[in-house]
Amino acid sequence: MKFDRNTGLVLEGGGMRGVFTSGVLDAFMKHDLYFRYVVAVSAGACNGLSYASHQPRRARISNIDMLAKYDYIGVRHLVTQGCIFDPDLLYDRFPNELVPYDYDEYFRNCRSGYQFEMVATNCETGQAEYLSEYEGNKHRLLSIARASSSLPYVSKIVMVDDKPMLDGGIIDSIPVEHSMAVGHPFNVIVTTHSKGWRDNGHDRKQPKFIYRNYPRLRVLLSHRLEAYNRQMDLVDELETSGQAVVIRPEAPVTVGRMEKDISKLEALYEQGFRNGEKFISKYID
Repeated sequence: MKFDRNTGLVLEGGGMRGVFTSGVLDAFMKHDLYFRYVVAVSAGACNGLSYASHQPRRARISNIDMLAKYDYIGVRHLVTQGCIFDPDLLYDRFPNELVPYDYDEYFRNCRSGYQFEMVATNCETGQAEYLSEYEGNKHRLLSIARASSSLPYVSKIVMVDDKPMLDGGIIDSIPVEHSMAVGHPFNVIVTTHSKGWRDNGHDRKQPKFIYRNYPRLRVLLSHRLEAYNRQMDLVDELETSGQAVVIRPEAPVTVGRMEKDISKLEALYEQGFRNGEKFISKYID
């Protein structure tokens, strides 16, 4: 199986399950493996940013070490800031002070032809937006990442380019179809669930008082689980047909979307790192 500059890298979200993805990406960076096109969603977008700036272990530090230190997930942040994840810490103090983001390296890589897209859901249109920032606007870059990661119900709507945005996973949790549509027929997909996993919950029609100004968003939320399971089916089909290699946890994941158990997070990160190393050994070395 041959990988070239047209091979896409697709990163699923999953909240704190994304530590698996950060482990995979750290293994890639250890071996100097950088895909020229990456499209990422939600937690995948946040982890992907550190990959796009070539900063090994930065995402791990943010997701695990800093969670242990600052406890940035909780109802108190929802009450005080309108988001269950502390947004001021994650999208201001982390990148600009505590775990500095290498903006210079990111934009230098962009100028060299590397592409990094983040998926957000446009609340007005009910459509996916595949957003990028290559012109040096640091604030817009972080706003896109925040929008892509803003979970419905427990996060504020984020304005990007004067458009109201929420988590890209609402409409396109695994954007491999988009990657193929923009010229990447073969993809490496990093998912945060084990093979065969499907969401067995039930979609429910959202009442009109939920996001009352955004009826198209309500429609998406009313069919979210069905849409996600269809995407998981597609991932399996692409893997079977040889159009994708999928890197995923080997066993059902016990880490929750808002997990705070540091030992569980560390174990899932290490599993991701091992799986990234296996991928390198099998396909690249």
